[in-house]
Amino acid sequence: MKTYANALSLLAGIAGLSIAFQVATAQNLSEVSIDLPEETAQLKPGPGLELARDNCMTCHSVDYIYMQPPLSQEQWKGEVVKMKKAMGAPIADSDIDAIVQYLMSQNGKK
Repeated sequence: MKTYANALSLLAGIAGLSIAFQVATAQNLSEVSIDLPEETAQLKPGPGLELARDNCMTCHSVDYIYMQPPLSQEQWKGEVVKMKKAMGAPIADSDIDAIVQYLMSQNGKK
């Protein structure tokens, strides 16, 4: 179970989230709380910044966005749609194109 807890801690760190989760042991079940440091990186200015911050930063750190390989517009759209449909991100359909355009301006394949 320690490996499970370590994996969750690693994933929480990558995602830039502060989470609480339960760790099962042979004897009991206890809650473990993890407080991560505040985000220090900033999204760069561009059209759609507010939408990206409000929708992407809920789960991802700024560094996570910029460490992705440059993607084409079609690939970024696929990623945003995946976040909405498969991962349950509360992104309005009407905001998808603006978020994609922001991601293209920051890390788009030229």
